[in-house]
Formats: sequence, C-alpha cells, structure tokens
Amino acid sequence: MTTLAAKLLSAAALILACACARAGDLVVIVSARSSVETLRTDQVAAIFLGQSARFPGGALATALDQPIGSAERDQFYVRVTGKTPALLKAHWSKLVFTGRGQPPRELQDSIAVRRAVAEDAGLIGYIDREALDPSVRQVLLVR
Repeated sequence: MTTLAAKLLSAAALILACACARAGDLVVIVSARSSVETLRTDQVAAIFLGQSARFPGGALATALDQPIGSAERDQFYVRVTGKTPALLKAHWSKLVFTGRGQPPRELQDSIAVRRAVAEDAGLIGYIDREALDPSVRQVLLVR
C-alpha cells in the first residue's frame, strides 16, 4: 500500500506540475487612459472581492470577471485572493444574501475583458498576458 500511495502521490505531483506549466501568466489591466499606474495584490483583491469600490487615487473601480470555471478565473482568484472556486462562491453568496455586494460582471474571455476595459477608465480586469495590447495598461503581473 505504501508503494501504491507513493506512486499516486508522484502522479498527482506530476499532473499538477504540468497544469502549472501550461497556465500562462495573467495580468491585471486598466484602460490606457486610466491614471492608475500600478496596484498591489492586496488592492486588486479588495476590488475583486467587493471590499473596495475605488482605486487608490479615489476613482471608482468596477471589476470584470472571466467566466466561472475558466482556467484564468480560477488561477486569478487562487493567486490574488487565496480563494478556491468554492470559497469564492461562499464569499459572494454571503455578500449577496446580506445585501452588501454583487459579484463582478462576467465577460466571455480575455479579449472581451480587454476590449471593455480599454473603453472605460473605471474598469479593471484580468487577462492572459498574451492578450495585452496598447489599449490597456498592465498594473499587476499575476504569477
């Protein structure tokens, strides 16, 4: 049994390593017209968890999400907020139930998020690093 357990553990570690290697870097973005230059991880987490509705300079901040179940969304929340999909669902269920917040609006993919953020200096989103273009500004690299 010990040998079997060791083999299973090794296989699980290999699968996790492969999944991490495939996952690209994510970037948190704002419009190129925004005055926001950089953000810390805790500032981004506060905006995406509904704990802050403003950028550090005082401007309103509205978060945009990737679809539930997408690799980008799961990776973003684990790395930035430390929340798994189940913990994130519980977090928003509590806020919605108590009337203290609504989860960010979801768009279909990185391209849709980038386009929306580019058009509105009050939006913030996260996308695959490969989807960056000059219409948006990277304010945080998520690794």
